[in-house]
Amino acid sequence: MSSGNLSPSTAEELALRLDQAEQTRTPIAPLSESYPGLTVADAYTIQQHWLQKKLLRGARLVGHKVGLTSLAMQRQMGVDQPDYGFLLDSMVHSSGTLLPLQQLIQPRVEPEIAFWLQADLSGSHVTPAEVLAATRSVSAALEIVDSRISDWRIKLTDTIADNASSARVVVGRQIALRDLDLEAEQVELRRNGEVVGVGNGAAVLGHPAAAIAWLVRKLAEFNTGLRAGELVLPGAMCAAVAAQPGDQFEARFSHLGEVKVFFG
Repeated sequence: MSSGNLSPSTAEELALRLDQAEQTRTPIAPLSESYPGLTVADAYTIQQHWLQKKLLRGARLVGHKVGLTSLAMQRQMGVDQPDYGFLLDSMVHSSGTLLPLQQLIQPRVEPEIAFWLQADLSGSHVTPAEVLAATRSVSAALEIVDSRISDWRIKLTDTIADNASSARVVVGRQIALRDLDLEAEQVELRRNGEVVGVGNGAAVLGHPAAAIAWLVRKLAEFNTGLRAGELVLPGAMCAAVAAQPGDQFEARFSHLGEVKVFFG
């Protein structure tokens, strides 16, 4: 990994900018424009400063997300590698929830397969098979991504600092992994009844478990890992779709059922 260039005080300041942008729903200019030398290591440092702010306010870390794992999402965002972010208890909702758009800035919706872990995962050589062995259950999910950066004008370092552009997660019922073929799992994303996206598990780094294995190996660079009980999102199965007031989104999976979200 590239080394960081930012001082701790600057990283703290940039985390504060993102925090204020989220709280006031006022997006800011790309950090990569203000700091052209911003590295991936810097961006993850900013993300960690922001996480600590939230934890100090009483939020609870419940999982992680992997982003930009599909070719569709990488093309949409103009990047060439995945990233990851944190999931807090306040971000997770059940299927059918109503999300007020005034709490968000410029949200987009993407279907995913959520993993629920029953064992810890750590180390720099974790395999997809080990991820599956550590998985208690999976569920249909919709991630609502949002950018605290104006007009989604982001580079990889911007989205990493901005918690991998995560905002909310809506999950369906948990299903035992059993003999599910997640690579072949199909999904159809509908907005107000109209199909706006289709995809499958293979779109996520070849297999959703491969994306989570990537995450564990990446976390090992920071001497940490995933814990039993965590919710983990491996990445979008198709390109994200913008949400407007009054929209209803539904993802229909071939074996995982359905998950819905409404925007007010």
